[in-house]
Amino acid sequence: MAKKGQKRQFNPIRLRFIIRGLIVGVLVGIVVSTFRFLIETGLNWVMKIYPTLASHPLRLGAWVIGSIVIALIIGRIVKTAPEISGSGIPQVEGQLEGELDYPWWPVFWKKFVTGLFSIGSGLFLGREGPSIQLGASLAQGVAEWHHDSGSNRRIMIASGAAAGLAAAFDAPIAGTLFVLEEIYHNFSPLVWMTSLASALGADFISANVFGLKPVLQIRYAHSFPISQYGHLIVLGILLGLLGYVYQRFLLAQSKWYSWLKLPRWVDGVIPFLLVIPIGMFDIHMLGGGNQVILRLAVQTPTLRFLLLLAVIRFFFSMISYGSGLPGGFFLPILTFGAILGAIYGVVLSQLGWLDPIYITNLIIFAMAAYFACITKAPFTAILLVTEMVGNLQHLMPLAVMALTAYIVVDLLGGAPIYQSLLDRLLVSTHLKQVHQMQRFEMPVFEGSAMDNLQVRDFKWPKQSLLIGLRRGDRNVIPHGDTLIQAGDTLILLADQGQISIVRHQIEQTVAQMSELATNP
Repeated sequence: MAKKGQKRQFNPIRLRFIIRGLIVGVLVGIVVSTFRFLIETGLNWVMKIYPTLASHPLRLGAWVIGSIVIALIIGRIVKTAPEISGSGIPQVEGQLEGELDYPWWPVFWKKFVTGLFSIGSGLFLGREGPSIQLGASLAQGVAEWHHDSGSNRRIMIASGAAAGLAAAFDAPIAGTLFVLEEIYHNFSPLVWMTSLASALGADFISANVFGLKPVLQIRYAHSFPISQYGHLIVLGILLGLLGYVYQRFLLAQSKWYSWLKLPRWVDGVIPFLLVIPIGMFDIHMLGGGNQVILRLAVQTPTLRFLLLLAVIRFFFSMISYGSGLPGGFFLPILTFGAILGAIYGVVLSQLGWLDPIYITNLIIFAMAAYFACITKAPFTAILLVTEMVGNLQHLMPLAVMALTAYIVVDLLGGAPIYQSLLDRLLVSTHLKQVHQMQRFEMPVFEGSAMDNLQVRDFKWPKQSLLIGLRRGDRNVIPHGDTLIQAGDTLILLADQGQISIVRHQIEQTVAQMSELATNP
């Protein structure tokens, strides 16, 4: 402890991590901006081709054959690197939890190439998941170049993930919070400062490429009346119920694909073929969905068309993601939420229960609510939609609906979708146990049963060792009499293959202590 009047010595660690985070952010910004630009270019080209297919049978036949070939090539690449399958977010989360690890370069370039063709072809897949994995993989490469290991390496990977989302959606604050709330599960100052620096660096590059206009710039000048807040609760409940259904359907996709008895790497042919009639029917339905959202906000379609759009978006987004093709469901979730908000608004306006000028408000609120209940990341949902839309004036109704939908899914027993996907991934993956001791961190939250508990009084797992406590700016070397306090970050040592087990045992012990304290 510093004496009175003594100047506090400058700690260069945070500054060093912030600088490295900025460097990672700039690199990720360049990569993800290129990825995003090529996807948009490819999708625009595809949308020009589809209107000509119906009148040119030979061109249609060539398009079908080409789609099959591309799907099979992507499938073969995914077979050589299963880590690039799907969005990539569960894989990054597994890395940060010490449960998964893989070489960065093969994942990086294979995810870039396969994601480009999967998303750019018009499938109902989002760019955000691949962008996050691209950012995390590139940051992993930077960490290896610096010979980082343990928590330092994980901090860099987390910062790369934040930069990936920031560049994908021009949302640096939401990108940082998503990593903290959903992926890293740690609000350590070193983690969030590095991630924020990285996200800002990536967003700076993205803004120079795509401009300062928000990704989903929607004008809705009318504030939602407090007298109409009952609609927020009703729609929030409906979104929560439908969000739980979405979770169940999404998690069942791999089982349904297995019924086809096709090799897994061939499954991608199915969405590549099914997207063709969709594109010939309406080219504006193609892609992750940002154009769909913007069209809904500009001119709300008829109820009949909205219902058709909802059915197509729901089932084909499931088919697209369930095939294992590289691509996320982040943006498709936002799109489906916007459609549901539009349906609710149109129905109520036709019944005379809602002024049509508020339909746009419901579209925006429903996006955040649907995302919040499916991912179980409400703060990220609120900030993400706010940044993407570019309007800070309507946070309260947006938060009311998001919280309502979140509570409904929570009551139904729905788990965070990315954690559920990670659990499935780990069950189906034969992990090699790496017998190598590694540091990891666990935060002590306010109200935890560990607060004001001596180190010796806690039942630590036998395969772990508590080696330190981070308390604010200080590092405390623990001994038996050391009091653990809320806000501390525990620093533990365990075998890399046992980290998840140790983490679960500690969380279970804390839960049991809390239950005993409540019901002595």
